[in-house]
Amino acid sequence: MRVAAFLIALCAACAAPMAQAREVVDASAPSDLSVTIYRDPSRYADEEMERDNPQGFAMISETRTVTLPAGESTIRFIGVAEGMVGVSAIVTGLPGGTIEKNRNAELLSPAALVNGALGNRVTITRGNPATGEAVSEDAIVRTRADGGLVLESAAGFEAVRCAGLPEKLTFNRVPDGLSAKPVFSVDTRSETGGTYEVVLTYISWGFDWQANYVANLGEKGRGGEFSMQWLSWLTLLNDNDQSFENATLQIVAGELNIESDFEELAEAPVARPLRLTCYPIGSTALGSPVRDYRQELAMPPPPPAMAMMSDQIIVTAQRRSSTIQETPLAVQALTASEENLGDLKLFRAPARVNVSAKGLKQVAFLNKSAVKGRYLYIADCDPYDWYGDIEEPYSTDVYLVTKNEEEKGLGQSLPQGAMNVFEPTSRGAQLAASTDLRDFAVGQDIELFLAESAQVFSTCAREAERRFDDEGRKWTKMRVELTNANRHEVRVRLRLAPSGDFDVRFSGKRVRVKNGYDSVELRIPANSTREFDWKLRSFYAE
Repeated sequence: MRVAAFLIALCAACAAPMAQAREVVDASAPSDLSVTIYRDPSRYADEEMERDNPQGFAMISETRTVTLPAGESTIRFIGVAEGMVGVSAIVTGLPGGTIEKNRNAELLSPAALVNGALGNRVTITRGNPATGEAVSEDAIVRTRADGGLVLESAAGFEAVRCAGLPEKLTFNRVPDGLSAKPVFSVDTRSETGGTYEVVLTYISWGFDWQANYVANLGEKGRGGEFSMQWLSWLTLLNDNDQSFENATLQIVAGELNIESDFEELAEAPVARPLRLTCYPIGSTALGSPVRDYRQELAMPPPPPAMAMMSDQIIVTAQRRSSTIQETPLAVQALTASEENLGDLKLFRAPARVNVSAKGLKQVAFLNKSAVKGRYLYIADCDPYDWYGDIEEPYSTDVYLVTKNEEEKGLGQSLPQGAMNVFEPTSRGAQLAASTDLRDFAVGQDIELFLAESAQVFSTCAREAERRFDDEGRKWTKMRVELTNANRHEVRVRLRLAPSGDFDVRFSGKRVRVKNGYDSVELRIPANSTREFDWKLRSFYAE
């Protein structure tokens, strides 16, 4: 009786249904997109973006709809960014949360089609060598796409492309799990099932942005101050094969500390080609023909424009078309607004834009027509130089200076970038200089180096021939001679000595610390030379 009871229990266990596999559900296409682009943290202001391999990244949020069955299921998000960092992905809005996440590694490709059809029927079409008529027949795929592709047909076994005739393979379906677009999937659980709106957020590699400025200088007014028009464009780069249509767009300015290697973590999906090989022509009795490698190295003639491809693979169950553009460049004049993001700055485009695949997008975020600025000439003085040793005066450096405040016509954070400065002439505006901006916060002084002056010169050193005494209590007399060959007055900032190293006394002038130097600003009239004397001693004198 015990044996019979055991057999009955065993049969009942065998008859119980096996655990059902999770149902696969495809989420809808995104109904809303948000793209936030972070620039390459290691790229300097004067460096161009790497068009072929951008080192920045983006945070992408996609709002989608999904209908879940009761129980466990797998949701596929088709069309995510190729550079997606799978470990960064977060899905919100699911009733049962996420059980497991997967980044699908293989895309729909010729090799994937062949591997997915192993042991199944396909249709092979080729031309009849006698009549030229296309003939189709069924065949079974007998090998994977690792080498020569072998089919079994009514005529027996044969390798594709080895007959020397144009051939075409037709697959009646796409193997399960394959998609022409990158796929991210999650496993989830829902007690009752239903339709939900979910948000997929992730980091993607292969983005970057940079700012470019144009400053058009106006006529000079009183005190050498002039009005300028400042225009800046944000150039956004998306190196992924996916476009983000009608997306809300943000860019983040400032230095962000990055510890993870997003490029390494991205692991872009692979679309493997089909490489067909054949056995050598010949026999074991006669031997194989000897190749003439010199002919193979010669450059082959270009194929005719309308030549028929000798090998084709077609999937009748799915039709996909794409237009390839070298570099689509779309320009929209949108003024971006500014927000705080911790110590960083976030600029938000007020209208939705298309972030095109393999393309650039330009967004105007700054357009100020009345920025007040002036030229400033900066000269350095070395306390260890002797005046009698200097044979020729030194050129001063020309700076364009203003302040990032509303009173000066600005008053918003300025991300780093390159600037071209244009000056008015009798023949229209001409390029006067090119310079670079670092990140400037609101309220900061802006000083942009333009060039060495050809009109303003300085000669500055100690008057005494004996060497400067670093430890003595005596003051050392200093002298500077400033020459202005311009037809207008100029202002010169004289950097006297590194701040904190010396006590400085400059009669009639207030010494200020500016950019690490004890400095004074002096006015030099047009077409004139002025001399100034002052004294200093070592800060460590006893």
